[in-house]
Amino acid sequence: MKELELKYGCNPNQKPSRIFMAEEGTDNAATAKELPIEVLSGRPGYINFLDALNGWQLVKELKEATGLPAATSFKHVSPAGAAVGLPLSDTLKRIYFVNDVEGLDDSPLACAYARARGADRMSSYGDFIALSDTCDRTTALLIKREVSDGVIAPDFTPEALEILRAKRKGTYNVIKIDPTYKPAPLERKQVFGITFEQGRNEIRLDDPTLFENIPTQNKTFTAEARRDLMVALITLKYTQSNSVCYVKDGQAIGIGAGQQSRIHCTRLAGQKADIWWLRQHPKVMALPFVEGIRRADRDNTIDIYISDDHDDVLADGQWEQFFTRKPEVLTREEKREWIAQNTQVSLGSDAFFPFGDNIERAHKSGVQFIAQAGGSVRDDHVIMTCDKYNIAMAFTGVRLFHH
Repeated sequence: MKELELKYGCNPNQKPSRIFMAEEGTDNAATAKELPIEVLSGRPGYINFLDALNGWQLVKELKEATGLPAATSFKHVSPAGAAVGLPLSDTLKRIYFVNDVEGLDDSPLACAYARARGADRMSSYGDFIALSDTCDRTTALLIKREVSDGVIAPDFTPEALEILRAKRKGTYNVIKIDPTYKPAPLERKQVFGITFEQGRNEIRLDDPTLFENIPTQNKTFTAEARRDLMVALITLKYTQSNSVCYVKDGQAIGIGAGQQSRIHCTRLAGQKADIWWLRQHPKVMALPFVEGIRRADRDNTIDIYISDDHDDVLADGQWEQFFTRKPEVLTREEKREWIAQNTQVSLGSDAFFPFGDNIERAHKSGVQFIAQAGGSVRDDHVIMTCDKYNIAMAFTGVRLFHH
């Protein structure tokens, strides 16, 4: 297949729309090459393909860097979650609502997607999924139960494909990509009729030299921290800038994307990391939901219950819609005490931190390891703030802007 006509572009009024691969050095569809993808089900749209192809690059790189199966949950050309296939604790299985999935422990790929989808379930609603490995039955069963637009993977087992083709009455988007495909070293796009050209960002983020420049007093990075910082940096490489990513135990737990101010990235991602941790609070895990509540309503209710707007779901006349009995409030003091117990969090940034306020905010969410480009005129203040909290920080010298 050399060309695929799409229903429309980013919006319904943007027609015609298609994808194709012109020969290098031309923009002529008449000389198009074979596309490296095959649509096995559904009819993916313009934004679907943007998410799919960015997501595929992310998981492919994560797999190459860590040796572990990887998954990502994409929304609007940025990841809502990304993870490698490490085993899930009983607590994580419960807060990700996958404790009833048969065979989960035997499928690292399913564990990776459970982590990627579960970290920020609100943002992942209606996601496009990318998988580094052949989609198996267990992973397909996880995908089947979620509201999602589609999935891209290098292959699908016959049973997995049957499950996915039946999703959404046969309209679910399933894309198979050639794992050996390598794009041209130059990439182009048009804006306002003007063609932009640049070399592809082929920077390797599993290079040990990225952690050689450590200006902080604490210079110790555990093996787990190095892995998590690789996950953070690779995730940021495919996240709309400015962006910051908090990672723990091989999965992104908070991503702040597309903010004009870096401190706003750090706050947004930190808030998401705090929510991820608060969902593990005994009070949250014990919420008495009514039988048959929809997954999206349950996720939204948990998000509101954790927030300062908890009365929206706890007020008399409201809580009865969600719970069998009225839960106790999770107080601000209880939230502060619980968040303080989160430790060993890693933080990556797609460019330098201009001020130490980013470190102050990161510390509140348990960050103990940081990788950032360095090069700010206030690097001394950033280093001093890290030393204040005994945080180990590496200056990678690498910027990862993505637009």
